[in-house]
Amino acid sequence: MKPCVFVHTNHKQNIGAKVAVHSFRRYSRNNDKFDVKVIHTKDHAFIREMDGKTYLRDGVKRVWLYDDLQSFTPLRFMPPELMGYEGRAVVVDPDVFAVGDVWELLSRDMQGKAVISRFRSGPKGYIDKCRASSVMLLDCAKLKHWRVEEQFRAMFEFKRDYMPWICLKLEDAATLGVFEDEWNDFDRLTDKTKLLHTTRRMTQPWKTGLPIDWRPAERFRLFPPVAWLMRARRHLFGEYGLLGKYRPHPDPNQQNLFFGLLKECLDAGTVTESELRDEMARNHVRHDAFQVLKQTPPLPSEEALAAHA
Repeated sequence: MKPCVFVHTNHKQNIGAKVAVHSFRRYSRNNDKFDVKVIHTKDHAFIREMDGKTYLRDGVKRVWLYDDLQSFTPLRFMPPELMGYEGRAVVVDPDVFAVGDVWELLSRDMQGKAVISRFRSGPKGYIDKCRASSVMLLDCAKLKHWRVEEQFRAMFEFKRDYMPWICLKLEDAATLGVFEDEWNDFDRLTDKTKLLHTTRRMTQPWKTGLPIDWRPAERFRLFPPVAWLMRARRHLFGEYGLLGKYRPHPDPNQQNLFFGLLKECLDAGTVTESELRDEMARNHVRHDAFQVLKQTPPLPSEEALAAHA
């Protein structure tokens, strides 16, 4: 079985996932050595089944919403099962885009670790030691205890908390390694970046101007009154009430990267014009996407990339 890159997604991030898949192929010179596959919530009924039910998240009881922007996140833990608990896998969020050759990550020496990732930024990373499971390199044979549906359901029995699970705090620390930040570069695009993660949901380039459809955290250890206000907002105005709209990304290069990749997807037919218009009508893609595409310069050719390398 070939090593595999898995992009996990839901119905709200279909376009992001397709652009991500294209990016992994575009920027690799080793495409014959690995597969790229999508894990979609629509193919795993247990994710939808729990819609509207209460689960435990960071010590707070929340309602699981299948329609939330990030309802795909439990599927981060599915690659070992899909690989038959054999071989190597990389799993990424649908807002992670390659600008380097992922084979360098898939083929690196894991030094006996089961999972390699990076720490989150901000207080969750520096204080709570929360690991960013949004990009992980996995030795699937060492992860036979990952049973996603069973562990997902345990959240609704209040036997498992979402945040320790997603932060990899339930894993044996001795089995966890750390890779360079460039393999999960949070909203930073430099010459060293390998995988760009547009992790600030507020400024995802394909969402600008749309109503916010993701739920903010409700626990703030450094200043708890913020959490109280956020809970009051939710109870009074609904899950997305008063959250406003997505803002423009502050880095035009990151917007140009995404729309340059999307333009190539349209040219190749992996995303169709009608599909893109449907996603715009559903408020999954910004309404001026075609105007932005017209203004976006083409990305450097594969020949130019090879010469630079």
